[in-house]
Amino acid sequence: MLQATIILIDLLFISLLTFGLYFPRHRRRDLVVAYLVVNVGVLAVAQVLASSTVGVGLGLGLFGVLSIIRLRSSEIEQHEVAYYFAALALGLLAGLSAEPTVLTVVLMTLILAVVYVGDNPRLFRSYRQQSVVLDAAFAEESALIAHLEGLLGARVHGVHVRSLDLVNDTTLVDVRYQVGAGRAQTATPAPVLQETSR
Repeated sequence: MLQATIILIDLLFISLLTFGLYFPRHRRRDLVVAYLVVNVGVLAVAQVLASSTVGVGLGLGLFGVLSIIRLRSSEIEQHEVAYYFAALALGLLAGLSAEPTVLTVVLMTLILAVVYVGDNPRLFRSYRQQSVVLDAAFAEESALIAHLEGLLGARVHGVHVRSLDLVNDTTLVDVRYQVGAGRAQTATPAPVLQETSR
């Protein structure tokens, strides 16, 4: 009866994480399945390991290896990694608890609260990051920043040049900027070959 209760509590929390927070904010269906399966899988294995002679540390180590392989197998964003480990943590907390306790419920609630606040779209909403391909080669960082501020109409806080092609006259840059920061568009925008948001 106590194990059934902790399983129901875990299912409630992973449902809130997946259907209450992640999907309404990001709308990526394939990761909904991943979060649910990872959570329930970790819960099931942790329950078995907690009641067997096999060391719990061995089981957790195996899941650590599997999670690293999973995270390296496809490209996912950093906020999706956070949801991934939140689902893991919820499953572990429930699976390693012999019975539902106030501490377990408080810790699971804390995980949801941190995800809710940290991934809130209103938090730092004016800050953005993009990968931009420019049809000009900028060897000087100051000239690159001035050009990007004119192009984006925003204040640039950081740039990371990923590729500088002097032959084809292109620059691939990751830029972090703040919209509505009161910067004037001082540079004449150049045509953009490719632009992807993250």
